[in-house]
Amino acid sequence: MQLANKKFVKAVSLSIALLFVLGIVAAFAVQGTGIAQAEGSSNVGIINVQMVITQSPDFPGIQKQLQDENNSLQKEFESRAGSMTDNEKRDYAQQLEQKMQQKQQELLVPLYDKINATIKKVADAKGLSVVVDRGAVVYGGVDITDDVIKALGAAK
Repeated sequence: MQLANKKFVKAVSLSIALLFVLGIVAAFAVQGTGIAQAEGSSNVGIINVQMVITQSPDFPGIQKQLQDENNSLQKEFESRAGSMTDNEKRDYAQQLEQKMQQKQQELLVPLYDKINATIKKVADAKGLSVVVDRGAVVYGGVDITDDVIKALGAAK
């Protein structure tokens, strides 16, 4: 019985860690499909949103905060799970997963807003009417990835 509980705690801990990683990847994917529009000409800009996110001056701090929160939640689960039934463990694991998702939203949404505002600013300055993610472009477009990364660095 003791061995089964340890396996269950380990499985739940691993699932929380996996959820953390998948949540970040999913958040990047959702944000990566957004389109920033500008007034003006009909030029199309392209951007590697994932690169902009990871190169953002704010990202390492956010990544560390999310990792610290994940570690804290795992320790919290492990410390309390020993005295819980399997159903209580499942419910508690779901609560902690929701808490982690809330923390991700709290930290990442302001970064995405800042990046989107910077994309709009760069697009306006270059006279671009549409900016799409690089993954959606087969051919053509003006790549503004480096300009956005520079503007984010200057804004810090």
